[in-house]
Amino acid sequence: MGEIKVDGHVIEITHPEKIIWENHGITKIDYIHYLLDVSPYLIQHAKERLLMIWLYPNGIHGKKIEKRSLPQTAPKWVSHTFYKEKERILLNDKATLVWAANYGVIEFHVPFDTHEKPDYPLEMVFDLDPPDDNNFDLVLEVAIKLKQVLESMGVISVPRTSGSSGMQVFVPIEPNYSFEQTRKINAFIAQYFQEQMPQHVTLERVVSKRGNKLYFDYLQLWRGRTIPVVYTARAKSEPTVATPLTWEEVEAGIKPTDFTILNMKKRIQVMGDLFNPVTTKKLNQSLDDILNFIEKALL
Repeated sequence: MGEIKVDGHVIEITHPEKIIWENHGITKIDYIHYLLDVSPYLIQHAKERLLMIWLYPNGIHGKKIEKRSLPQTAPKWVSHTFYKEKERILLNDKATLVWAANYGVIEFHVPFDTHEKPDYPLEMVFDLDPPDDNNFDLVLEVAIKLKQVLESMGVISVPRTSGSSGMQVFVPIEPNYSFEQTRKINAFIAQYFQEQMPQHVTLERVVSKRGNKLYFDYLQLWRGRTIPVVYTARAKSEPTVATPLTWEEVEAGIKPTDFTILNMKKRIQVMGDLFNPVTTKKLNQSLDDILNFIEKALL
């Protein structure tokens, strides 16, 4: 057992030597140090959003347990709020982050809105999910075309790997549009892609019915649904991370396994936090023109 002092709290780390990613010999304490390295950026994405944690008590290849409520065993100082008659975790500080990792959390997920202003997402997100791990080139192709479509509509987008098999494209927006309004835009664009690329893109949510097509997910952006926090690790064989990218990297060609907890600290040191248009330097982009365009197009 070891100790970490953070934010004035001494946190006892149980089983620090426990191996989490066997392929690289990454231990629990290695993982916690990684989280501390990326904490300034990870927390900015999660702040004031009702956290959902994914635990893997029997290892990353074992059964997943999802939790939304604050465990009764959590220290009183763990950041949380009372929401709809339940105590919910808020990932607002480093101490809460270290507590969660010691508790067994591998993945951190958040909704698109904050508990302070529910029902108004802070960003639009398009989730591009390939049919299998061998079709990432298709993800890159669709992502680049999506960037171009969004630019034609007057908005800037930020790409990132999901840390799993797909990619997500974020559009930071003014938090003054309802989920219904953002869904209208997401659905319009998704249907456009299905029409333009019918051999490669599907809107079918049932995995078994997608065939060999990329799933253009416009439904995830909704109240109560969640997305991985930026820089969170994922419970995969490789220690992959949800990693923001430049569009130049997307055009040059990358794959999700290029980005892991082993190289993320150096990447941020060299390139900075590429997610800051969504977080610390948030672009509060208007959707008024797009919504007006869609209204006219649907007449």
